[in-house]
Amino acid sequence: MKGTLCVVGSFAIGCLIGHLSGSDMGAQDISLIALYALMLQVGISVGSNKGLKDIVATIRPQSLVLPLGTIAGTLILSAAASLVLSRWSVFDCMAVGSGFAYYSLSSILIAQVKEPTVGMQVATELATIALLANIFREMMTLILAPVINKHLGARALISAAGVTSMDVLLPSIVNCSGKEMIPLAIAHGIIIDLSVPFFVSLFCSL
Repeated sequence: MKGTLCVVGSFAIGCLIGHLSGSDMGAQDISLIALYALMLQVGISVGSNKGLKDIVATIRPQSLVLPLGTIAGTLILSAAASLVLSRWSVFDCMAVGSGFAYYSLSSILIAQVKEPTVGMQVATELATIALLANIFREMMTLILAPVINKHLGARALISAAGVTSMDVLLPSIVNCSGKEMIPLAIAHGIIIDLSVPFFVSLFCSL
């Protein structure tokens, strides 16, 4: 929760600085640097996991069912949201959903990829929606973790956590579902993590 508030606070401060500066000079370059930094962070976080070899060794074909289900379910519901949000196309909604709770990377990536085709203002609006939607996903999963685990099961809880099943929400998953779910939760998070840049870029380009 504290980390989420820090992200929201940083975003608000950035908006304030941008507004007071009265200029967007260098904004694209800054976004690009931030995007590269986040991609580097993804690689470091995956590669530095001490249990990565053990996790990979335990992965079986059936272990891929859960992350694939998470991806499919999220994209289907995101596409359905376009029926209500008439301003945004089905692909825009799917790009937002493709963050899978990775709010920082998805929002910057959307802004970067969409800006050349729709302009900075529209791209920023969609990136802001992605930021808030994915933060909301993480917060709701954190709050409702015991309820989800009790009524839908441990795998549903891992799926709801998206990318954060391997870090932020891992303690909640362990607390609600037990330590035996750790390998699946981490493997799920890693696979989803690697899929975010691909799906966000894909749907932003359509």
